[in-house]
Amino acid sequence: MNVLVPGALRSYTGSTRLQADGASLLALFAELDRRYPGLRFRVVDEQDRLRPNMRIFVNGQGVRDLTHALQPDDDVAIVLALSGG
Repeated sequence: MNVLVPGALRSYTGSTRLQADGASLLALFAELDRRYPGLRFRVVDEQDRLRPNMRIFVNGQGVRDLTHALQPDDDVAIVLALSGG
């Protein structure tokens, strides 16, 4: 599947566009962390929950459940949410 990584995490991956596999978002982040150590911790907390400042879109639809099933042709976008006043 295609994975879009925010520029803020490019220091882990060296690129903002990746190819990866995983039957779920949790499996995808496990795969990405094997390839790019430390990346998962920036997106997923110690309780396997999406960090509050992160958003995940699968084929353009927002997803917060990391057990969400993925298909090989899915497009996954990891987005760093902005906050402030």
